[in-house]
Amino acid sequence: MADGTPGTAGRVLWGLQAYGFIVRMWVRSALVYRTSFVMMTLGGIAMTSLDFVAIVIMFTHIGELGGYTLPEVAFLYGASSAAFGLADLLAGSIARVGGRVRDGTVDVLLVRPVPVLVQVAADRFALHRLGRLFQAALLLGWALWRVDVGWTADRVLMVPVMVLSGALIFGAVFAVGGAFQFWARDASEVQHAFTYGGQTMLQYPPTVFAKELVRGATFVVPLAFVNWIPSLYVLGRDDPLGLPGWVDFASPGVALAFCAMAGLVWRAGLRGYVSTGS
Repeated sequence: MADGTPGTAGRVLWGLQAYGFIVRMWVRSALVYRTSFVMMTLGGIAMTSLDFVAIVIMFTHIGELGGYTLPEVAFLYGASSAAFGLADLLAGSIARVGGRVRDGTVDVLLVRPVPVLVQVAADRFALHRLGRLFQAALLLGWALWRVDVGWTADRVLMVPVMVLSGALIFGAVFAVGGAFQFWARDASEVQHAFTYGGQTMLQYPPTVFAKELVRGATFVVPLAFVNWIPSLYVLGRDDPLGLPGWVDFASPGVALAFCAMAGLVWRAGLRGYVSTGS
């Protein structure tokens, strides 16, 4: 800009660059202890795989779950896990902002020339979380191979779009939960109910839940747009809520709108921060 103040695009670019600087620092730190990194990554793969093993065991006694076959449930599981794994890798550290609020170290973040949200998201970047993402990608690939779908170009394109949109939605949930901790001081468990709890819920078909819960996950906290709604088009299924067909393609728009709302909530929470020294 004419007065030397960077515009919105410049601030976003600087924020991304700063995020990259912080992440690279933590990655280098993690790779110093490579054996520990490999063990933690493999442990993450094993732990997340046990969730799906439980579903496989369930299918040894039943043919369908809520009208969904095992490959279809695997598709829901893989898509939601991949979206959550990507969000958790890039922004999962936001869940720990409550600890910084309680000990007053948010003050340190405020005096640095980098957006607080960027610093919090990149803080203690855990590279071993790639294990969750790797397991989800393998399972999603298996589901795409086994699911009984007539693949077309738009259905193929829908898969990466739903994963990226889902990651943005989960990232927005992390940001809103982090903002809430500025007021509540210790609300990480409430945030986990919507992040980890929401991701677990999305692993199962919407048809096994009450319609009131599905409506809440659609119109209140839009977790249904992570995989439930876009998967209806991919799998060729009817919407349990009877929504119009164009809603199946709304995940990117919902994700961007939810991220914008989350940004406003984060700013409001940050403005409400009261230092321990105040």
